[in-house]
Amino acid sequence: MTATSGAGLVSLLDHMRFAVSRFNEARLAFAHGTTDPVAEAAFLVSEALHLHPDQFEPFATARLTVDESARVMALIETRVQTRKPAAYLVNKIYMRGLPFYVDERVIVPRSFIGELLDSHFGEQQSLLGDPAEVTRVLDLCTGSACLAILAARHFPNAHVDAVELSKDALAVARRNVAEHGLDEAVTLYQGDLFAPLPEGARYDLIISNPPYVDAEGMAGLPQECRHEPAMAFEAGPDGLDVVRRILAEAGRYLTPEGGLLCEVGRGRDNVEAAFPELPFLWLDTEDSEGEVFWLPAEVF
Repeated sequence: MTATSGAGLVSLLDHMRFAVSRFNEARLAFAHGTTDPVAEAAFLVSEALHLHPDQFEPFATARLTVDESARVMALIETRVQTRKPAAYLVNKIYMRGLPFYVDERVIVPRSFIGELLDSHFGEQQSLLGDPAEVTRVLDLCTGSACLAILAARHFPNAHVDAVELSKDALAVARRNVAEHGLDEAVTLYQGDLFAPLPEGARYDLIISNPPYVDAEGMAGLPQECRHEPAMAFEAGPDGLDVVRRILAEAGRYLTPEGGLLCEVGRGRDNVEAAFPELPFLWLDTEDSEGEVFWLPAEVF
């Protein structure tokens, strides 16, 4: 069996096992919605067969047709040879079970904020009180608009403003908002952080997954990440160029009971060193620790 032949492979599980072997052999990096070769293989096989990831297990032993096998094998080899993120190869990523369109115009979304909306801003536990009383949300550096869309679905009575500097990324965001039927709930703005917002705009919640990679991190990015827009990563020597600006201006755009939810990756130490006076509350998820902070409006 050659690297591009599916001879001897029968089921979805067979093809997934083969993909895992190829990914391990090629020493691929996984940081775009999947965290290991098994999850990525299941994702690619499912997408090639037009199955939601949750449907993989029920069909794991099903036989593939010749054409289906060829399609799966082509995707596996393209992933290995190009080292492009899998999401770009199928133009799709899932967050909180929802599909989003992506291509090379936007960073592949993998924020922890979507999970935090469910775990820390729900009916049982919320840093903002009743989710139904949240009426205005702002998403800065929206990219593909995935977080704006998740916020609009999470807060039933909220209107979401979403800002993105890149016109190319905004085109992807516009497509996702339309495909999720949220044109009335989400307004997209092209511009630099708070600059394009309406005069006097105030928000109960500001969320942001801004660029936060420092110079050392940029130098060490895996090849997969180099297919993504550099402007979505680069944030100066200490990774705080954009975060500093958000913290400097957020207070003017928050309601008195509101707050800021911001992701900074592995930049916690730099953030706390740069702003020792701020009482950051670091929120953890199943797969992250100390990568997202919360600040209430009263501290600004």
